[in-house]
Amino acid sequence: MARGTLRMIIKLQDGICIDGTAKSEKKDLYLVDGVIHSKIDPTRKIDETYDVSNHIVMPGGIDLHTHIGGGKVNLARMFLPDLSRSSSTLFEQTVAPLSSPVPPAWETGLRYIQMGYTSCFEPAVLPANARQSHLEMADIPWLDTGGYLLLGNDRMLLRWIATHVPQAQITEYVGWMLKAHQCCGVKVVNAGGIDAFKFNQRKLDVDETHVGISITPRSVLACLAQAVEELGLPHPIHVHCSNLGIAGNIESTMKTLEAVEGRRIHLTHAQYHCYGNTGPHAFSSEAYQLAEYVNWNKHVTIDIGQVLFGQTVTLSADTMHQFANRKLAQPRKAIFQDLECQAGCGVVPFRYREDQYVHGLQWTIGLELCLRILDPTKVFLTTDHPNGGPFTAYPHLIRLLMSYDYRMSIFERLHPDVRATSPLPSLKREYTLEEIALMTRKGPATVLGLNDRGTLESGKLADVVVYRKADKIDSM
Repeated sequence: MARGTLRMIIKLQDGICIDGTAKSEKKDLYLVDGVIHSKIDPTRKIDETYDVSNHIVMPGGIDLHTHIGGGKVNLARMFLPDLSRSSSTLFEQTVAPLSSPVPPAWETGLRYIQMGYTSCFEPAVLPANARQSHLEMADIPWLDTGGYLLLGNDRMLLRWIATHVPQAQITEYVGWMLKAHQCCGVKVVNAGGIDAFKFNQRKLDVDETHVGISITPRSVLACLAQAVEELGLPHPIHVHCSNLGIAGNIESTMKTLEAVEGRRIHLTHAQYHCYGNTGPHAFSSEAYQLAEYVNWNKHVTIDIGQVLFGQTVTLSADTMHQFANRKLAQPRKAIFQDLECQAGCGVVPFRYREDQYVHGLQWTIGLELCLRILDPTKVFLTTDHPNGGPFTAYPHLIRLLMSYDYRMSIFERLHPDVRATSPLPSLKREYTLEEIALMTRKGPATVLGLNDRGTLESGKLADVVVYRKADKIDSM
């Protein structure tokens, strides 16, 4: 409910209020001109009263990493007409599965609001495409939207870093770019690696030198992390690491976390960045190592990037990684673009299969991270939509986290080698609704600096969600 648009008083009566910041309890909430109040002047007239007893009341959900607007999103929409399903009626559009792996703007807003999400962030806004990205996100109904600006592969910045210009110059550049392109954070995708790919380099590790410019990913990350800190941005540097999806990439992931030298960092779609190279197929989980680092270091947050079984389409600025995966495309087609001297674009359709060893292990690794990280305000629920799967799977993922038996019922269907090697059965933790609220509301609001939302405290924005209580959490 936007502030200032509705001058009336709404009472939510006897709801079970859950936001993770206080003990859950039955109480009344008042929504006054788009703002939450726990009490009001008793002489004020209440315009509408809703009896929400036996219902769960939460703040609106926040998805801090979902691809919902911009050039590659539209490429993905046009690229797979064979996977699209037209809905002839409003009813079909409302209750049927997604019309395509990357739904149009109206359907995106509808599906998010049906789940109780009210704020979403596009994590890869290309400077050259920023205006179109914002216009498209503004066309998504019911959602507040924002974006992170892609930096760290723009040629001018890389040359400045290579020639050791003063840090103040880099910080000013980052600040100007953010203001000019109206973004609230800095996203780094495979630091320096997208540009190196344009020089025919097929790999760039954290301490490896770009073949065309004398920089390393470590130097890029250090400069940008310092710039974000000096600018006082609420959201830390938002990092897609080198070597995404590669067996043994836990080593480069840990080096990435060290590269920021203790400054704040958000590691995105972390499931793709914590693989070992042991086991029966030289591909194993190192979720324990990453989770321990997050547990012991206050400057790190992550989101999961959970994999879901079925057809999707992967889209990324990381052309180096996407090009390497082109032979795995299903259907067998792909798009690759070198976008000016700023970044890149790769669109590859993909199908995750539960009977395939690597895909099954990826599914377990995402859950393992959630279950091992103790503080739910440091680990956030995402599928890196649409890369790991559709955002509409969040209710299913929440049920997986809240029910050990449900997790195991799906785990038993996986490849025999996954069942033999994964530690998932030993993790008996079950999330509570309070922890889910922290993971999907309070935590993302805090890391994004959204002080006006994320809880049910008085004075917060009245983005309030009411769920019908149900035994099966995914049907709620």
